[in-house]
This record gives sequence, C-alpha cells and structure tokens, in this order.
Amino acid sequence: MNAAFSRSWKHAVVTGGAGFVGSHLCTALLDSGTAVTCVDDFSTGRPENISALRDRPGFQFVRASVSEPFTVEPPADLVLHFASPASPADYLRLPLHTLDAGSLGTRNALALAHGFGARFMLASTSEVYGDPQQHPQNERYWGNVNPVGPRSVYDEAKRFGEALTTAHADANGTDTGIVRLFNTYGPRMRGHDGRAVPTFVRQALAGEPLTVSGDGRQTRSLCYVDDTVGGILAAAAHGLRGPVNIGNPTEITMLDLARLIIELTGSSSEIRFVERPTDDPAVRCPDITLARDKLEWEPSVSAEQGLRRTIAWFRDHMD
Repeated sequence: MNAAFSRSWKHAVVTGGAGFVGSHLCTALLDSGTAVTCVDDFSTGRPENISALRDRPGFQFVRASVSEPFTVEPPADLVLHFASPASPADYLRLPLHTLDAGSLGTRNALALAHGFGARFMLASTSEVYGDPQQHPQNERYWGNVNPVGPRSVYDEAKRFGEALTTAHADANGTDTGIVRLFNTYGPRMRGHDGRAVPTFVRQALAGEPLTVSGDGRQTRSLCYVDDTVGGILAAAAHGLRGPVNIGNPTEITMLDLARLIIELTGSSSEIRFVERPTDDPAVRCPDITLARDKLEWEPSVSAEQGLRRTIAWFRDHMD
C-alpha cells in the first residue's frame, strides 16, 4: 500500500518546483487536486519543466530566490523545500548559491511554513552520509563527510538544513519532516548535469563512449522519479518527523549501469574509463525499513522499466 494521498492538501508550495524532482512533485500534487505554487529562480530549474502546468487550474508560479524572504498567497498548508542545486555540475559551478539555498533558503521556507501553520518537508539527500562506512545506510548513521572537499558545499548545506529544520521544530513547534533522497532519475533530467544516468543515456544515444569513472565498481541505488515522489508525499501525509530514507535498495555498479544503458538504447557505444572524482562514494544503498514500516512505501519501478521510460524521453528531447 502507498499512503501518499491519504491526507489531502488545499495549497502546497514547492520551492525549486521547476527543477527535476520539484516539477514532478508539482504535477503529482495538481493531479491529486491540490493547488500548487511553484517558487523558483531558474538558476538550475528550467521553464520547460513546468510549461505544461502553466495553464492548469490551481497552478501559479513565483519567480524568486529562496535565499531572500518570500511569501505566497493564499496561505498554504504544505511547504516542500526542494530549492537547491543537486547535480555535481551545478553545485560545483554555484558553490555559494548552494550553501545559501541550504541555509538561508531553508530558514525562509521554514518561516513561511511556520507563519501559515503548515506542514514543512525538507528535501535532504543521501549525500549526508558522505562516503559511508556503514552499508546499507540507515537513518541512525551519522555519515562520513569531508567538510572541505569539493562535494562539501552540497553535503554540508543539506546537513545544516537538517539541523535547522530540527531546531525549528524543537524551538517553535513547527510541523516538520525530513526525507533523505537517494539517487533519483527519470524524465526532465539534463543530459549534461553530471549525474550517471543522464550522462550515460546522452552518450549512448549520440554514439559516444560512455565515460565510467574509476574501475566502475562503485555502486549506486537508483530510484525512478515517480517512486521518489510517492515516498515524499507519503512522508508528508504521515506526519513522520524523520529523517527517513527514500530510495531504491537495489544496488548496481556504474559499469553494469553503463552496459545496461548501451543494451537498452541499442547503441554501438563503447565504454571508456576516466579518472574518478575526488570523494566519490564507493557505495550508496538505502536501508528503507523505516519507510516500509511507517509509510507503507517502497519503490515499484524496476531499473529496466525506469530506464526505458527515461531513454524514451531523452530520444524526444535531445538537443
């Protein structure tokens, strides 16, 4: 059973709603009958991600940076804070913007939710676990993060966001929840955002070599975006404070992922090994016991199903 819509919302605010996951959240909420205000500054989000939503009843767009105080009308009963660069290409290009989104942005979104008496959901990440020494990772694990490494602007922004959300709940009684999202993929990703799935799909469709870093034995656990959105909304509806892992516990090596994408695209591409990025985690896999037990949620889309859908979207949207 997926309890995502066991609680109805009148009006939801989605910061970063023109981004990859944020735009899918906006769509799912609108489909459930919830009015949605999307807040985005297009620093990494894209207008085309929400173009199909512009004329839908109940949808409105506010162009604003969450790093500055903002407000919306009418009052909301759900605020989902998803505004942040999330791909390596973005947070390495926008390091201060990323830190601002996790600190000032989280504080401003919390203030909005508290003022409305709304439920607040923070999009955190599996990156808070760093290069984990526990495998799989459960929510009690504190992580192994390099605070001054190249990935730290994203990792530490999310870790600070979790601390700020917890403090706001303790000090002000704000109704908060934290979801730690593991690697999510699907339509609307950008081919050059630096993440494995869109990079491999873009390269395979173009007939280019697939660039696998290191020896390709490092693992990730890939969750199709529809499943991720279902988990987020299940956590919002349940009222669980969290943090709670939302991801797919099925691991795949980067080399096997590259081979699978070559097979599914029918590409003649070869595999080329490149230097592995600094602080690139060796393993990444969620323990989703808490989500299964409390939210009655688990992913249902297989890697092959999700990748076929993603590849089909990329075929239609390649530059």
